[in-house]
Amino acid sequence: WFEPHQQRAGFLKSTGLVTGYYEPLLNGSWTRSERYRYPIYRAPNDLLTIELGSLYPELRGKRLRGRLDGRRVVPYYSRAEIENGQAPLAGNELLWVDDPVELFLLHVQGSGRVRMESGEVVAVGYDQQNGHPYTSIGRTLIARAGLAPDQVDLPTIRAWLEQHPEQAQSLMNTNASYVFFSLRDVGLPGPLGSLGVPLLAQRAIAVDPSYIPLGTPVWLDTELPGDSTPYRRLVFAQDTGGAIQGPLRVDLFFGNGAAAEDYAGRMKQEGRLYVFEPSNPAR
Repeated sequence: WFEPHQQRAGFLKSTGLVTGYYEPLLNGSWTRSERYRYPIYRAPNDLLTIELGSLYPELRGKRLRGRLDGRRVVPYYSRAEIENGQAPLAGNELLWVDDPVELFLLHVQGSGRVRMESGEVVAVGYDQQNGHPYTSIGRTLIARAGLAPDQVDLPTIRAWLEQHPEQAQSLMNTNASYVFFSLRDVGLPGPLGSLGVPLLAQRAIAVDPSYIPLGTPVWLDTELPGDSTPYRRLVFAQDTGGAIQGPLRVDLFFGNGAAAEDYAGRMKQEGRLYVFEPSNPAR
């Protein structure tokens, strides 16, 4: 029922970047305390979403997010504005966690689980975003610290943030994008992707839907970090991400747990994609 087509960027380029993401586990509480003082916010009521396609058909699928300032629509608060101590989102706290670095990584991953003080585990998932573009703090760290690109991965970033607490918030604020969460069904096998179905570990990828439609089967040909053995399997385009742009850029979901975090944090491999398109029944 399908025909495979190798994905390309232009005529010559056939390899792209394959990264990974995972479902982190944080420690949290329903109430604020000295330990649990970093909020996970729900989508605030003053966040406006403007669907541009309703006004301009050529912009179908494009949207703006902002807030009202008097009679004007202005950009919504950036990460720096939310984290500046003025608490513009007070009253929208979903729950509280104990680690600002892990909270930032939750924003990057888009979903996660939180172990509460009682031992209960709850799941949170992406609900909305403030409308600011995503900026990789890894790239910013390369420029600031003079690191080589191949030295920067999730373990490196986490270690740098923990070792430089006086500079950590400033670095995190360079990513103005801010994610708002909602509680989700903890019994599902994985978080819900942009397609609205649970993501299965090592079977779901995030793509740029401008090039690969959501729901498309894709044959992934790459390697895992630290392993030269070919990693080839059928995956499905079920998610999107702010950093996933272009025809040859994908993010592989690794699931949850220590191994998933390790693979996702170090995954920066070259890969080839073979997109399965429905065959023409008239042939």
